[in-house]
Amino acid sequence: MAGRRRASGTRVVLAVCLLLVALVGCGGRPATDSARAEVQSLLDRRATALLDRDEAAYLRTGARGWFGDLRAVPLADWSYRLTGLRRTGDSAVADAELRYRVEGYDRAPVRVGRTLRLEPDAQGHWYVASDRPAKGSAEQLWDQGEVAAVRGQDSLVLGVGQSAARLRAYARLADHAVPAVAQAWGTDWARHVVVLVPGSLSDMAGLLGAPESSYRGIAAVTTGETGARAGAPADRIILNPDAYGVLGGTGKQVVLTHETTHVATRTHTTAATPLWLSEGYADWIGYLGSGRSPSQAAPELRRAVAEGRVPDSLPLDADFGFAGDATELAQAYEGGWMACRMIADHWGEVRLAEFYRAVGGHERRAGAVEGALKEVLGTSLEEFTAQWGEYLRAQLG
Repeated sequence: MAGRRRASGTRVVLAVCLLLVALVGCGGRPATDSARAEVQSLLDRRATALLDRDEAAYLRTGARGWFGDLRAVPLADWSYRLTGLRRTGDSAVADAELRYRVEGYDRAPVRVGRTLRLEPDAQGHWYVASDRPAKGSAEQLWDQGEVAAVRGQDSLVLGVGQSAARLRAYARLADHAVPAVAQAWGTDWARHVVVLVPGSLSDMAGLLGAPESSYRGIAAVTTGETGARAGAPADRIILNPDAYGVLGGTGKQVVLTHETTHVATRTHTTAATPLWLSEGYADWIGYLGSGRSPSQAAPELRRAVAEGRVPDSLPLDADFGFAGDATELAQAYEGGWMACRMIADHWGEVRLAEFYRAVGGHERRAGAVEGALKEVLGTSLEEFTAQWGEYLRAQLG
């Protein structure tokens, strides 16, 4: 019996060694085409099993991992494209691009980098031991735990470590935000949102691939490609459970409507759009119907005006840095909001939306605001800035 076990073990080791040679070549040379095809086939089977919710088939391709954590997410597509293959000791590492699409929300697949560790089994076949974000790629929500899902009328809220009641409350807020944004901006956008609610600030940072210090005190952010083509995947609104959770009902609604505005305006927000306009316009829609007066919604700017420190120029992009001074950041947001509020008051809400589109329609930043001011509002940057200063004094003085 002992002899047979040793002989059997030798055959297994030999099979594994042969498989590793086929996979990466002698001396760590690049994988052969047949080895890449074999691993791609493994990833294809794993993706199909995940889409079919076939746990037995999924386990035949490797570790269970987050199979159950993803169960509540409505997936339309899921696939891997192998981009690299290399040996690390007795195992191997596959680099892949994961493409997935949330059913009813993503018009095109989300693409993220993943690193999969492969191990040989006793029969010499490869299986997936782990599937993690690639270096430099952000985490996905299911990397952080079991995902719960709540569908609203115009929203999908996905959360980890959140109660069903809280997710339903967030869905109601999102369902209110979507038509409010559509009424002000128009209907040339998807008119639904995907909201992600991680378990902590640290987890939020993981979803954004950034240090948590960059988002401490920030209630929510929206991810997406500026100037995105019409077929781009849906944006994601990511909530900071620490900062968003302590807001009152009105504050939560303003923030979620603000972020929904970013989703709606994404295709018209380009490199030509200054942050004072994109953030100011999102705040302008966010505060519509909130009952908040300028003094209530712009306390830092009101304090500056009261002290005789009226800004002499519109906020710069650098003023919106999350890691900078909190007072300056607040004044930047408030200044952008007041500029958009002034346009709506003096030229009308329709002209405000036209101005936003006109700025984003320029190829570059230089001259974009000046051109749109002249074309849409019939004024110059100098006149507009002076008028904005007077508006601040009148509204906040």
